[in-house]
Amino acid sequence: MRHSRFFLALLLGLVSAGSRADIYGYVDEQGVSHFSAEKLDARYQLLARGNQFGSLDLDSAKRGNRQLSNRLIQHPNLKTYEPLLKRASTDYAVDLALLKAVMAAESGFDPNAVSAKGAIGLMQVMPLTAERYGLLGDKYKSLEQKLRDPKTNIRLGARYLADLFKLFPRQPSLVLASYNAGEGAVQQHNNKIPPYPETRDYVQLVTQLYHVYRSSQGTRNYRVEVLDAPANGSKRMHLTIQPPRE
Repeated sequence: MRHSRFFLALLLGLVSAGSRADIYGYVDEQGVSHFSAEKLDARYQLLARGNQFGSLDLDSAKRGNRQLSNRLIQHPNLKTYEPLLKRASTDYAVDLALLKAVMAAESGFDPNAVSAKGAIGLMQVMPLTAERYGLLGDKYKSLEQKLRDPKTNIRLGARYLADLFKLFPRQPSLVLASYNAGEGAVQQHNNKIPPYPETRDYVQLVTQLYHVYRSSQGTRNYRVEVLDAPANGSKRMHLTIQPPRE
């Protein structure tokens, strides 16, 4: 797991170096919690500041922030997928907390999630990426159907992250940017994070979520959704969490 520990150290360095990986949020009238990597409007309040490790402090947070913090770290399918996540983490030397962070930002732990661009499943794997790793459709199941299988999807996502880390060593922000926008986009912009608002928000949000999952143990049942919400006419990472059903 030396590779995984090295990646962990790099991610810690990314935040400690001053990266703006904040999380803002609020709870609306219906009890739905909203999260974003930036303050989209006046309703959003600062929940966690990215240059402060462990800034999601449930004991010192204000009452409203504590509610948001609890909802952010508690996922309905986390227990179900924990064994698959742990196995993929071990097999591909990708930090478990990172897999959780990417999964939350990509699909909200929904194995049936499909993006407008065609990314599928828990880790939002593109069919072309799956084909690159040898996954093909057959007479029994199409490629898309196979990608909806949690085990297959998680392992492909973890494998892709591991390969991106090899492609961009010592540059975890580029690994995350590549997972969101594609390694080609990163390379076309001289191995820098592409100037896409969604991608920049994604890197910040996943980095902060990584710290949340690494330091928390939420277990209650909340439904999590992740939306590419055009809140102000632009495409932003916007995570919403529904209140628990009675």
